Amino acid sequence: MTKRILDSIIIVSTVFVMITAFVLSIVLNRYFATRLQDEMIKEAQLIGRGAETSGITYFSTTSIGDLHVTWIDKNGSVIFDSYKKTTRDYSKERLFLEAKYFGEYRSSEYSFRTATASLEYSLKLRDGTVIYVSDVQISLKKQVRDIVRSLMISFVFLALAALILAHLVSSRILKPLNNLDLENPKIDKSLPELSPLLVKLNDQNIRISNQMYELRRSREQFEQITESMSEGIIVTDTRLNILSCNSGAVSLLGAEGEPEEGKTVFNLNNSDSFRRCLHDAAGGKHAEMVLNTPDGDREVIASPAYSSNVIHGVVVLIMDVTEKHQLETMRREFTSNVSHELKTPLTTIYGFSDLLSNGMVKPGDVQTLGENIRREAERLITLINDIVALSKLDENSVPAAKENVDLYELAEEVVRRLGPNAEKKNITASVSGERVVYNGCRTILDEIIYNLCDNAIKYGVEGGFVEVKLSHIPQKVLITVTDNGVGIPQQSIGRIFERFYRVDKSRSRKVNGTGLGLSIVKHGVIYHGGEIRCESTPGNGTEFTVELPVSPQVIPHR
Repeated sequence: MTKRILDSIIIVSTVFVMITAFVLSIVLNRYFATRLQDEMIKEAQLIGRGAETSGITYFSTTSIGDLHVTWIDKNGSVIFDSYKKTTRDYSKERLFLEAKYFGEYRSSEYSFRTATASLEYSLKLRDGTVIYVSDVQISLKKQVRDIVRSLMISFVFLALAALILAHLVSSRILKPLNNLDLENPKIDKSLPELSPLLVKLNDQNIRISNQMYELRRSREQFEQITESMSEGIIVTDTRLNILSCNSGAVSLLGAEGEPEEGKTVFNLNNSDSFRRCLHDAAGGKHAEMVLNTPDGDREVIASPAYSSNVIHGVVVLIMDVTEKHQLETMRREFTSNVSHELKTPLTTIYGFSDLLSNGMVKPGDVQTLGENIRREAERLITLINDIVALSKLDENSVPAAKENVDLYELAEEVVRRLGPNAEKKNITASVSGERVVYNGCRTILDEIIYNLCDNAIKYGVEGGFVEVKLSHIPQKVLITVTDNGVGIPQQSIGRIFERFYRVDKSRSRKVNGTGLGLSIVKHGVIYHGGEIRCESTPGNGTEFTVELPVSPQVIPHR
């Protein structure tokens, strides 16, 4: 075996050296051909300048060496030829035509038969004649003879290296069989007795590699799916050590940093209720709980993972139920507030009606009681209408038909309707700004402006003002309602758009209203894809700004 390895390496080395010598010769030949061609071009340029200066006498007074030089006139006839006198016509030859029309001609042709390179160059002179120069490069055989000594030395060194390499390789191959690489077996045809074993090992390794690939791919797919979930998911073993955990679980539980696999799940949250829930699941019971964290409420669902009736771990699902609880709280508050708001006018109407039906009212007080009943009925109808309007906005069941609405004209109409209310408190209501045509739902836009102006008048001061200003900026329409009324405390601005929320409940009872106006405004603005802001200082008034995203058509103010 050692001899076979040695022979193979020597053959490969010899072939490599021969190929190297051949390639090197070609490279050198190309190099010298390029150098020779450059020198020949320079010689041709010097000869051309001499011929232009001295004419035919230049060639008799100057040695041009072994170069073949031909001077050709404008018509392709030979003026001078350094090899022999000739009457050859160059007028249709490429070397003459390219030089005549393009200024020069170059050519290099290599002959494997003669191992030489023929170099040609033509140059057009200023008088229109052409200088043609040609030469033959030294043979490839001579170049090989010049470098054969270096090649022989290289061959000796390579032969020595081959002998050393053969010894090392043979020693490695002939190591005991217990040194075989069983994970990556290489089948050696020179050892047929080992082939069946190595084939089986190779097949087994391929199957294991494929199974590991499929396992990694399945794990990556599972991680990609769980990472895309907003809910948190945790998989643990029976000891509640983490096997898998997505970033949603870390975020929802308020943990710091990514958990390490093998660490206990209680590194994410160590509250008593969370521990009890997971211990119940590890014991084989389905468990659920609501975990209160600084960032909100989290619903935790833990289930044992069975296989063949044996618990192998726990799967934990975590969901953010903060909004759900908030909506439930708002629903209960809304129901309570609606019941209270409906009960008050109904109780009043029932009491006055009872007095009238029992004849306990003096004839002179009947009109007063009737007016009170009518006022409470109007309040009841207004409340119901507001609830219906708000419900439609919540369910997005408002008719989708939109039209072009002149907001300036609509604001003037609202101010006229609220004129009697403003006159009672000696409040000046006005409209200013630009005439902006907005494409939207007229009914909802009317509700927005009406409720903002109505609130400004209700909570305005005697002799104050309410101003509605229409303007626009790129891609937005602005509706600004400003007053100099009682104002809103800073801590209450964030809640004024809640249903039935009252800043000052004792004062609000004296003011006629349902407590739904600003909530209707907010939902109306959202319906049009806009935003609403409030700026207020107690005692100095309030300013509401509605931004509606559109491309408005602005009409000059008339």
